[in-house]
Amino acid sequence: MPAKVISCAIVGLDGAIVEVEADISPGLPTFTIVGLPDTAVQESRERVRAAIRNSGCTFPMKRIIVNLAPADLQKSGPAYDLPIAIGIILSSEQVFADVSRTIIIGELSLDGGVRHTNGILPMVAVAREQGFTTVIVPEADAKEASLIEGVTIIPISSLAQLVSYLRGEIPAPEYATGKVDEYVPPPSSLTDLAYIKGQEHVKRALEVAAAGGHNIVMMGPPGSGKTLLARSLPSILPALTNEEALDVTKIYSVSGLLPADTPLMRQRPFRSPHYTISNAGLVGGGHFPKPGEISLSHRGVLFLDELPEFGSSLLETLRQPLEDKVITISRAQGSVSFPANFMLVGAMNPCPCGYYGDPLRQCTCPPSVVARYQRRISGPFIDRVDIFVEVPHIDYEKLADQRLGESSEKVQARVISARSIQRERFKGTKLTCNAEMTPTEVREFCQTEESAQSLLKAAMKQLYLSARAFHRILKLARTIADLENADIIKAHHLAEAIQYRPRSQV
Repeated sequence: MPAKVISCAIVGLDGAIVEVEADISPGLPTFTIVGLPDTAVQESRERVRAAIRNSGCTFPMKRIIVNLAPADLQKSGPAYDLPIAIGIILSSEQVFADVSRTIIIGELSLDGGVRHTNGILPMVAVAREQGFTTVIVPEADAKEASLIEGVTIIPISSLAQLVSYLRGEIPAPEYATGKVDEYVPPPSSLTDLAYIKGQEHVKRALEVAAAGGHNIVMMGPPGSGKTLLARSLPSILPALTNEEALDVTKIYSVSGLLPADTPLMRQRPFRSPHYTISNAGLVGGGHFPKPGEISLSHRGVLFLDELPEFGSSLLETLRQPLEDKVITISRAQGSVSFPANFMLVGAMNPCPCGYYGDPLRQCTCPPSVVARYQRRISGPFIDRVDIFVEVPHIDYEKLADQRLGESSEKVQARVISARSIQRERFKGTKLTCNAEMTPTEVREFCQTEESAQSLLKAAMKQLYLSARAFHRILKLARTIADLENADIIKAHHLAEAIQYRPRSQV
């Protein structure tokens, strides 16, 4: 008797309903899976066979065909193990149950245990959208699945337990939805600005960047504190909102990077890939496209240390997601879009030896080498950076000073206040911070006083700024005004924004 079980596939970051059809007929004992399965799905035949036998059920020694529909959708991963096993058990009439309105997801071990499966959150989300009322998930993923309200979650630890439940021998082990504790990392895991000596103007630049979600590049000699300053940025960023937290959690769930004890991510991501990373590792890709570092840093920070070492071709791939906040990956099977709304933080030396322009140590690089090194960062890329700040050498007196600077907690309070102003400003839109404004919003919200307009006009002529730079200066000035709770952009707001524009070094 043919049996049908409903499961889910992952396409990009979204779930897709998959029907698992099992048919058993007389003939030589064979076990065939069709419907564009990948190697992991094909190997489920051995896992399912052993799990059924070790769970007290009988594996039929007949001709078994399992079809994964729709047949034109590529199936990957081990999430189909449990629905395939249940389909065979139903088709062989060892269990009689109606599972037509139930989604079943899970990987099986050889002893019949149900293991963690990646992508549970988007799978449960699509189940709710498609009107399914019950989702059976691995017990280890129950907390993650419970983030989606309006769906009955049934956590299962083994195939034998699920069979007993379907037979009516045990009650449904339901899991309460929407009861997950918010995860906030301990303050000790973050670098506090108070312990960073000197560099007050760079700390100010980081505060402005955090308040408006702006991109920032720091340039200075080795050992001046660029990396430490960048790693302190998460300590002044506001916590994720509920909607942002679900978006980030979905990405990490699909990527298999969601910690077991963290069903909902509350801290903004901070990703710091090495400059030897591949193009696919940075922007995403693969035969079955997976999110790259720019998507893993969605709603958080992407820190590129030693920026010129990444290579011009790799950095140029960031230009489109920096502008559009999304990355589209095209393969023969189709196109997949991943979110990429991140803050770019770069750190670089001014030259290969690192001491060009340093007043205390002489640079050993010829001018041509310095120019070639800095040209690795193209003009169009720098044009997409809102803040370009120099990080000078730190004097001994500042390093030896035992007094602490302003704490991250105080800076974060100002950042949160500025972000709340922006949320109110952009209410009813998809925008969350000033850096996301388009020219339409810039025209509406970035009103300047008359003296500020004269200053901007002079800067455009003297610095030969592009139209993109013009809008970015206004967005940055709007953030600086928000930090002062000012309704209109004044001349000193605009002056600070202009001084963050990059200047020619050679």
